[in-house]
Amino acid sequence: MANVIVVGAQWGDEGKGKIVDLLTEYADCVVRFQGGNNAGHTLVVDGKKYVFHLIPSGILYENKSCFIGNGVVIDPAVLLKEMDELAAHGLPVTPARLMLSQRAHLIMPYHKLLDVGSEAKLTAHRKIGTTGRGIGPCYGDKILRHGIKLSDLLDRELFKQRLQENLEEKNFLLSHYGLEPLTFATVYDKFMAYAEKLAPFVGDVSTALDLSRRAGKHILFEGAQGTQLDIDHGTYPFVTSSNTIAGNACTGSGFGPAHIDTVIGILKAYTTRVGEGPFPTELFNNTGIQLQAKGGEFGATTGRTRRCGWLDGVVARDAVRLNGITDLAITKLDVLSGHPTLQLATSYRHGQKSLEAMPSNPKSFQDLQPIYENLSGWSEDISHARHLDDLPVTAQAYIKRIEEFTETPACILSVGPGREETMLLRNPFAD
Repeated sequence: MANVIVVGAQWGDEGKGKIVDLLTEYADCVVRFQGGNNAGHTLVVDGKKYVFHLIPSGILYENKSCFIGNGVVIDPAVLLKEMDELAAHGLPVTPARLMLSQRAHLIMPYHKLLDVGSEAKLTAHRKIGTTGRGIGPCYGDKILRHGIKLSDLLDRELFKQRLQENLEEKNFLLSHYGLEPLTFATVYDKFMAYAEKLAPFVGDVSTALDLSRRAGKHILFEGAQGTQLDIDHGTYPFVTSSNTIAGNACTGSGFGPAHIDTVIGILKAYTTRVGEGPFPTELFNNTGIQLQAKGGEFGATTGRTRRCGWLDGVVARDAVRLNGITDLAITKLDVLSGHPTLQLATSYRHGQKSLEAMPSNPKSFQDLQPIYENLSGWSEDISHARHLDDLPVTAQAYIKRIEEFTETPACILSVGPGREETMLLRNPFAD
């Protein structure tokens, strides 16, 4: 029995979906524990491309149990569409294969309208870069105790009461943004239709996971976004609306932290970021353009272009500390092929100070200057490498330097988007 958490070690888009898919082969249960459909995992399996927004990517395996925990905020329309798309691919999603936490909060139509409206009101330098999916306003209502949970949706009278109370307030706010009010009947009828379809999937995820643990099953916890987007520990305010670090795997699913065995941090071999916010190692030259093109750096959910830069060791080391990362999965090594020299940021300079960690003051972000260490690159195509020794000596040295700098061993190396283009150096479920 082993319980493993997978988290992003940068600003998201590190390739978590592929690594989760790889590890799911050895797991019995796969759990999504935070975020909403503002995140997306892209997988390429047998030449087919799958994009997941809410459902754990473990659903691609017929004999795995998938869970969406209480820490996730759910847009029913998006979830049902995702189910339909999987069914069209010959992968029907049934209650036997997917359980939704009765405590998960619902994204309502007013959340999405308020998300877009509030972002539009911000001046250019204050914009967060929200996806407009309603994630932030939904988490806000959760904290303010105005939220609507899945269990509320299944109680017709309770849902009616909560919806009426919320619409009174939300329509007032919508008018402030110059938006049309929502009518009770339209929202109510739509969500009652959702309730009928989702009811068979709703259950007590915490209890189900504990029973699985007691039965000796392997459990894999799947995070969304990345460490530097954490609402508490990321580059606030340019962050997401949930805790993305490993500790939230337990809070967001109702699983005891004493039962976690391994935390794997997914680290892209270079660094990317989508949306607004600080990015010390960002490249504004041809090298950045080349990384973007070769790496296919476009958001799975929004299609937005990702900003690209050299590997930020400060961010990587922050992730190790904040998540308690025990192992690294280094992805997209193949994208670096062809660069004679690679750079690794080992610290920042801010004025006369040297910083070993990302600062918390947003005024400091724009003045950070990365201090680089130069490393030799390689010219060979490494996408066919299947063992560590298949890699050029300089590629092996690059990996070794990352391990030394972060004081964390690599357990997985990825040299391409396909399942087969992966080296599993240590299987966390086999120990």
